[in-house]
Amino acid sequence: MSRELHVVLGTGPAGITLAEELQRRGHAVRAVDRRGSTQLAGVEPHAADVRDPAAAADAVAGAAVVYHCVNVPYEQQIEVMPRIQESVLAAAETAGARLVVTDTLYPYGPTGGEVMTEATPWRAVAAKGRMRADLDRRYLDAHASGRVQVSLGRAADFFGPRVFTSSLGAMVFPAALMGETALALGDIDLPHSYSYIRDVAAGLALLGERPDAAGRVWHLPTAPAVSTRRVHELIAGLTGRPLAVDVLPEPRPWGPLDDTFMAEYEELFYQYLEPQIMDSSAFEQAFGVRPTPLADALAETVDWYAAALRPAAG
Repeated sequence: MSRELHVVLGTGPAGITLAEELQRRGHAVRAVDRRGSTQLAGVEPHAADVRDPAAAADAVAGAAVVYHCVNVPYEQQIEVMPRIQESVLAAAETAGARLVVTDTLYPYGPTGGEVMTEATPWRAVAAKGRMRADLDRRYLDAHASGRVQVSLGRAADFFGPRVFTSSLGAMVFPAALMGETALALGDIDLPHSYSYIRDVAAGLALLGERPDAAGRVWHLPTAPAVSTRRVHELIAGLTGRPLAVDVLPEPRPWGPLDDTFMAEYEELFYQYLEPQIMDSSAFEQAFGVRPTPLADALAETVDWYAAALRPAAG
């Protein structure tokens, strides 16, 4: 008996971790990126630029579920993400597949520290936040019109294995392990939600398996928010050495975060200047799952980075 095909578009940290999770759950999996570079055993690689509607349609042919995990550099998002959306929607519609979209908290905009639930109004003021909100409305409209069954899974800042480009990624864990200075953004004493990449992947996979979950936004399982300073303390405890931190109180270039990046990210810096607290209890109660405890997720991440750094250290 053939297994349903689940197609993952994008092989960044979310996409590749999702492909692993889907395979673990026993699904046939195809992973799509522009080079067909996926090397996971048992996962079918496929090369396609999903901005091209014909290429996207070919990439998802035969799929029961399509997962949209594609992202682009900040400076390209406003132009490119809407094009990708239409291409992916058309491809999923042609395939008769359900669509699960990896989403962000950007549509909410500044909240003044209000806890974010799925009922929080969308009040984005940044151009990228307004763009994301527009995309999400179109996804939900596509579902409401019967065009495509769509679920949206929102997550906070990612961290975990393979997550490099994140405020809790390559500028924190390698520094913690090697005795160097880490970077932090904004006010590190405010509570801030961080989503563990393996919980994100498991949540997206569950949405793909549950047709009854379609037609709405879900907050993917995320551990209760603590301050970034507390996160740093936990990481220091795991590595057994103090963690020196350079705090960037306002957007300016720092190391690999160059002028181009910071100019694009400035409008989103508000996320680190007010409490950013995401509540995922609706998902947890609906599906009977819980996020990985923060200390355990950080320990797994430290172990992964330690292994990743070992060849370079040798």
